Amino acid sequence: MIYLNGEFMPIEQARVPVLDRGFIFGDGVYEVIPVYSRHPFRLAEHLRRLRSSLDGIRLANPHVDAEWKRLVRRLIELNEPEDQSLYLQVTRGVAKRDHAFPSGVAPTVFMMSNALSTPPPEQVEKGVGAITAADNRWLRCDIKAIALLPNVLLRQLAVDAGCVEAVLLRDGIMTEGAASNIFVVKNGILLAPPKNPLMLPGITYDVVLELAQADGIKHRVRAIPESELRGADEAWLTSSTKEVLAIVRLDGRAVGGGVPGPVFRRMYALYQEYKERVMRAPEA
Repeated sequence: MIYLNGEFMPIEQARVPVLDRGFIFGDGVYEVIPVYSRHPFRLAEHLRRLRSSLDGIRLANPHVDAEWKRLVRRLIELNEPEDQSLYLQVTRGVAKRDHAFPSGVAPTVFMMSNALSTPPPEQVEKGVGAITAADNRWLRCDIKAIALLPNVLLRQLAVDAGCVEAVLLRDGIMTEGAASNIFVVKNGILLAPPKNPLMLPGITYDVVLELAQADGIKHRVRAIPESELRGADEAWLTSSTKEVLAIVRLDGRAVGGGVPGPVFRRMYALYQEYKERVMRAPEA
């Protein structure tokens, strides 16, 4: 079951006109919200980021938070899995093809749910491989835009190399992954790139830093040069669906000892404990 423009329906019945600006221009934004035991994870933060993305493309938010929460919870109820991945998309709507914004057009609002697929135990235990690539995306990566062709191409480079992710570099500085945020560990200190227009402000990124602060894990938020990435003792990728995952090979070379490191193992345990608390006491 999906939601489209005010109606819940089977996905097979959903139709969007070909002149929707999401189809024609990629003119829209999206969110992905993990759901654990039917509880949406950090829903308030996801809705805050959605508002920021909508503001970034100058599109009025079609719903207040209370209505979004009602729709999200209803969609969860209508789908079977206990753990779900909710995809939410808002486009500028249907209009004659013209680059300029149309007036008096209602946005297209779409939500769907899939079973949540988190990394299998083998990936968590052994880690994954990644490649590096030049970050050739636009300069507003902080907007969660549906126009993801550069990310698609970059992620495919990783798949072609038998890897899970592409770690992106711009002017000698690490930005993020093609579909994730990236952390590194050096000498026991967790390093995270600062939020800026060249990276998406990840919800899991925030959780990791909050958990590091609460647990006393030494951490710094600052620019990470390519040399520090390549010389890291540990590297991680984080996202709503990957959660926290160790990168143990980068461009075919071992990261640190070539296995998930001790700081990762501590953070992974903290993250799972945090999820359990969220499931026991869901957010309003």
